Amino acid sequence: MTTASPTGRPQLLHDDGSPVRVLVVVDEPALTELLCLALRYEGWHVRSAAAGAAAGAAAEFRPDAVVLDVALAGADAQELPVRLRRERPGLPVLFLTPKDPGGERFAGLTAGGDDRVAKPFGMEEVVARLRGLLRRSPSPAPRGRAVLVVGDLVLDEDSREVFRGGREIRLTATEFELLRFLMRNPRRVLSKPQILDRVWSYEFGGRANVVELYISYLRRKIEADAPPMIHTRRGAGYLIKPAEPAEPVVTTPAVRPAAGPVKKAMYSV
Repeated sequence: MTTASPTGRPQLLHDDGSPVRVLVVVDEPALTELLCLALRYEGWHVRSAAAGAAAGAAAEFRPDAVVLDVALAGADAQELPVRLRRERPGLPVLFLTPKDPGGERFAGLTAGGDDRVAKPFGMEEVVARLRGLLRRSPSPAPRGRAVLVVGDLVLDEDSREVFRGGREIRLTATEFELLRFLMRNPRRVLSKPQILDRVWSYEFGGRANVVELYISYLRRKIEADAPPMIHTRRGAGYLIKPAEPAEPVVTTPAVRPAAGPVKKAMYSV
């Protein structure tokens, strides 16, 4: 199930209402921070831990999955999955590996049905592989669908379907990602650089006016015969919010002359 937190961000929940938890075990502070931010953005409850404290964190935090960097110092990377699974049997582990993980050490680490992502990687790939691990995991998986709702606009992240007022809206892959980014940040102004980074990534070599172009595509599809939801803040960016309710039209009744004899005007020349 997906619900909204007090900040308006989606949260993944189990059937009993408890959050879906992910433990990040990476020794690079910058990478740890980036992973935690990305996973929280996607709706998971996230905690990070150093290799030496990971087993204790697993016992306390009770994660549903672990992101583990196999480049950890010493033998921690080899022994840690075993220690983690003593605390949480069947715990799925997503391994972060070098680009070409060779040798028995890495082969042994990534065996057993878990998944791995080779460095350098994109956050979307990490999220997708974690979702796959959770779906295949014998531990309780999140129920329901990941659905974002803003006003009468509904976006299903799993089926990639979009509806407004019950009417299905067909979007291209890029239009869908742009709308999802807007709907994950309702009533928040998003700048063009933020949108380019999230939807097109830093590697995109095009011009910033591609954002304006795709915003216009979305408006045509979402706001056709419906009140506007996507708004421009000049010099700042774009935001999405529920459409304003239409103001009632007030009509003033025509004033009729009082009944009575009609007097003719007399003119003299």
